[in-house]
Amino acid sequence: MAMPERYRAPRGAADLLPEDQPYWRWVQDTATRVAESYGYGEIQTPVFEHAGVFLRPGSEGTDLADKEIYAFQDRGGDDLALRTDGTHGVARAYIEHGMSSRTQPVRLFYLVCVFRYDRPQAGRYRVHHQFGVEAIGDGDPYIDAEVIDLQRTFYEALGLRDLRLALNSIGDVNCRPAYIEKLRAYYAYKLDRLCGDCRRRYDVNPLRMLDCKNEPCQPFKAAAPRSIDNLCEPCAEHFASVRSLLKGLGQPYTIDPALVRGIDYYTRTAFEFLPPDDEGQQSTIGGGGRYDGLIEQLGGRPTPGFGFGTGIERIILNLKRQGSAPRAVTTSTVFIAIASRDLQSKALIVARDLRSAGFDAVIGNASRSLKSQFGAADALGARYVLILGPRDLVEGLVTVRDLQAHTETRLPLTEIASFPKRLNP
Repeated sequence: MAMPERYRAPRGAADLLPEDQPYWRWVQDTATRVAESYGYGEIQTPVFEHAGVFLRPGSEGTDLADKEIYAFQDRGGDDLALRTDGTHGVARAYIEHGMSSRTQPVRLFYLVCVFRYDRPQAGRYRVHHQFGVEAIGDGDPYIDAEVIDLQRTFYEALGLRDLRLALNSIGDVNCRPAYIEKLRAYYAYKLDRLCGDCRRRYDVNPLRMLDCKNEPCQPFKAAAPRSIDNLCEPCAEHFASVRSLLKGLGQPYTIDPALVRGIDYYTRTAFEFLPPDDEGQQSTIGGGGRYDGLIEQLGGRPTPGFGFGTGIERIILNLKRQGSAPRAVTTSTVFIAIASRDLQSKALIVARDLRSAGFDAVIGNASRSLKSQFGAADALGARYVLILGPRDLVEGLVTVRDLQAHTETRLPLTEIASFPKRLNP
């Protein structure tokens, strides 16, 4: 009997099942370890914000503002929106908590779920999860290089191989207006051949025309004016310094003139990490850039910022594609098989003692045969099976089966927490 549609996960949402959790723990633990090794501290912001945090003046023309945001009005009449990315909330928190008085830059990281009403695709859902880093309060190019290096280190720690770094600079409020006028002039006589999205972007956000993936627009992108050829002197010097620092770190990159990122707050450096060409057409794994105007737009003083976001689902997809599995944990799983229900109380005590000794312990179902419970232990990946039979309570002994060594022995129940040493002295 098919499940009614209303009881299925909504389109663009996915359940994270127990067999997927080793990957999730591996990615999240690695993210935390790498971020903290660079001096970044974890921050947690609300899952929803006042809608104006995301829908600021100037955000028109972005997919996020026009089509993707989950906005709603609560019972008190406040206009709210679910988190679309991590940066907006962190920037708001930076202002609200007076973080400008702290030593700059303030280095922060987060592991969050984000919500975007977008066409679901491989590794990118309407509800997806991000690891992100923000360095706020220092506009020096070394911050750009540090954050890019942190992201590269994170990917390498997971074992992701052969990722490509794409780099660009999109200028700032001083040089970008003149560049945008050049873009408009270039596309002015091509509008009738462009997709509907780009005809709309022509007026409200011409930069996004370079980022368009629709087929009609592809022939015109190669000859479009390049932002890096139209930078003011400070932006050009900043970009040259970033490139020099990345070279010093041994980080190869390619300049991508079409790289503008999809959110309105970016200035100067923009970057993305992508899978190698032989991995197919899978989209960006993660990226980010500089956002020197965002804090001011949210009501703070002019404050530089730089950060990245990387989708955890997409990371796991690429790890599985290249055959990388989570590193084996050192904890051994012990399965307790019980022959009858009157042994359940004893099994609970044994399991508690094992967990106190550092083991994972799972108790079998007494209503099933021992053979069936052995099958459950094997499916669980347990190293040991402890078999509690009727005579164990009388004799004070328990049978221990090592599924890896294919051996079996009987040990005193009082010493069960130390049985690995007894079996492997």
